[in-house]
Amino acid sequence: MGKRTSKRAPADWEARLEGVAAAFDRGAHQEALAGADALLAEDDSLAEALHWRAAALTELGRLDEALETYSRAVKVAPDDLELLLSATECLVGRVGDDREAVEDGLALCARGRKLAQRAGDVELLFEFLLWEGIGLNQVGECARALTSLEAALGHVPRSVEARLERAIALFELCRFGEAEAALEELLGDAPDEPWAHHYLGLLAERRGDGKAALGHFTRARALAPEEFPPPVELGEEAFDKAVEDAVKALPGHVKEYLDNVTLAVEEIPKDEDLMGESPPLSPCILGVFRGTPVGERHSILGTFDPYPASIVLYQKNLERFAKTREELIEQIGITVMHEVGHLMGLDEEDLWQRGLD
Repeated sequence: MGKRTSKRAPADWEARLEGVAAAFDRGAHQEALAGADALLAEDDSLAEALHWRAAALTELGRLDEALETYSRAVKVAPDDLELLLSATECLVGRVGDDREAVEDGLALCARGRKLAQRAGDVELLFEFLLWEGIGLNQVGECARALTSLEAALGHVPRSVEARLERAIALFELCRFGEAEAALEELLGDAPDEPWAHHYLGLLAERRGDGKAALGHFTRARALAPEEFPPPVELGEEAFDKAVEDAVKALPGHVKEYLDNVTLAVEEIPKDEDLMGESPPLSPCILGVFRGTPVGERHSILGTFDPYPASIVLYQKNLERFAKTREELIEQIGITVMHEVGHLMGLDEEDLWQRGLD
């Protein structure tokens, strides 16, 4: 972390910051936090103390406090590249399931990338490009992610992280042959990369090779059991019952829209369902609405739009998404509501604002 002075900085601030850094480096994060807080009690605008405080809070899992501290630090030192990178890593890497946090991280990343480029700092430029690619993948901007990741690989061609994230972008863009080739090449250098095995399992599943899929999924689970718990498998009858219950739970005025809508369950999305959109839909989608939203249907010769609407839920994707049976049943309900939202004319932004993303 870069050192910055402050008009009110304590006389011994450099030595004390070195103590904070030493505590952090040996994993004594509570001690590092206490040291940073002591400095900030004397000068609350000491950027490096704010940086160490945020980093310690992040490691302690106190993410809301960490983000608030990073925000304060960036206001004090908006051009500090190390600070911008740490804040980006927290927003994208630690709070990555929060879309707003990822978007905030991408904004910091864009600033850091420009500053690193201007400073000629290739190492930090690579890091910002990598995190930009990761964040863009997380928010579904996979074509843009691919551009950032290929730029990152232009600086560090053998980076395992960048190559993995690039392969994920290719997979999400339904460029399955390229994704598989990239993942196979990656395993040549990093045979124990669990996410590479997971995605190769998804690709094998898509081409109907159950044995290869099981092998890769089992390997991913052995390497990273917390990331890849066994899928919650309901069985056909129980899954259909959960879908029926989700429909019954819909408000009465919403259920009226389903009178002429087919509700189906399939294992995984077909290529034609994914590639009928531009950009293509993610192969990991939980469900899809096919047809014309209610508000956009028009009268044809005195009748409604003749093309039947349908909602499809993808059982294997949902079972992989959930960690428990209860979570799976809850997610089936959320997915039904999500696709009914599309039927009623809501877009992804509308659904995200309603907590149905």
